[in-house]
Amino acid sequence: MRPDIGKTLMVPSIQIDGRPTPELLYKYQPSDSRNLTLSHSRSRSGSKFSLRIRRSKQVDAKMVTANAARNVVGIIGNVISFGLFLSPVPTFYRIIKKKSVEEFKPDPYIATVLNCLFWCLYGMPFVHPDSLLVVTINGVGLVLELAYLAVFFIYAQSKNRKKVAFGLGFDVVLFVAIAAISLTALHGTKKRSLMVGIVCDIFNIIMYGSPLTIMAKVIKTKSVKYMPFYLSLTNFLNGCCWTAYALIKFDIYMLVSNGLGAVSGAIQLILYAAYYKSTPKDDDDFAGKPSTEVQLSNTNVAAAASV
Repeated sequence: MRPDIGKTLMVPSIQIDGRPTPELLYKYQPSDSRNLTLSHSRSRSGSKFSLRIRRSKQVDAKMVTANAARNVVGIIGNVISFGLFLSPVPTFYRIIKKKSVEEFKPDPYIATVLNCLFWCLYGMPFVHPDSLLVVTINGVGLVLELAYLAVFFIYAQSKNRKKVAFGLGFDVVLFVAIAAISLTALHGTKKRSLMVGIVCDIFNIIMYGSPLTIMAKVIKTKSVKYMPFYLSLTNFLNGCCWTAYALIKFDIYMLVSNGLGAVSGAIQLILYAAYYKSTPKDDDDFAGKPSTEVQLSNTNVAAAASV
């Protein structure tokens, strides 16, 4: 027999050898899909009444396939996101070579540190189980962003050094506050995932304001010189990959962040196609100029969150 999913199965007392057996209760969760066998056996010590649960082989196969697909997509997402996290390397090579931060600002890197911290917390088993690949990429991203800020701090003037120190201090205080509330005041992964996931999505949505600024400038100037094609393409692929990851084993919080990332990347590619021909050819030398817009594009990777 097969109980309704999500309901408690109640087996009434049955007379065996003139003695009533106790009721058997079994709680079925929505994710369960199992065959139920009710049986009893006789022995010298008396009759035994048992409830055997057997998982369907077809269900097992489907779960294994889904998990394998999710892991493959997650690994691909890790590789793409890692490439995005490495995108500022030319910027910091320039800073080291010139021993000056010039007009570059630390803001996007400070913001990405906080975002990586939150996604690392979200992926922990005591917050959102089965999210190891989210922790790995955001852990790597966190290390890289801190390395970038260390280089920036070394070559920055006193004013910018104070900005980095204050920004990282704010990140730590806010992260500790959110982590403390979610781990002490909330019990169970469902409630913790809800709180931390919403915080992650809020910060991701705020950070998507940077690519919007770039896209607005492209439309205004009819030039794509501040929006590198490969960075836009990688952002799009990254968003699509982690969106698929969130859909295989439905995760609304990763879906929101990375779905927005995929849409943002698609719009950037459309704008690139629309304004590439109208971009003046003499703008090709823009790569040698410090551009806040280019480095801000890197904030899209923080969702990798999603990921």
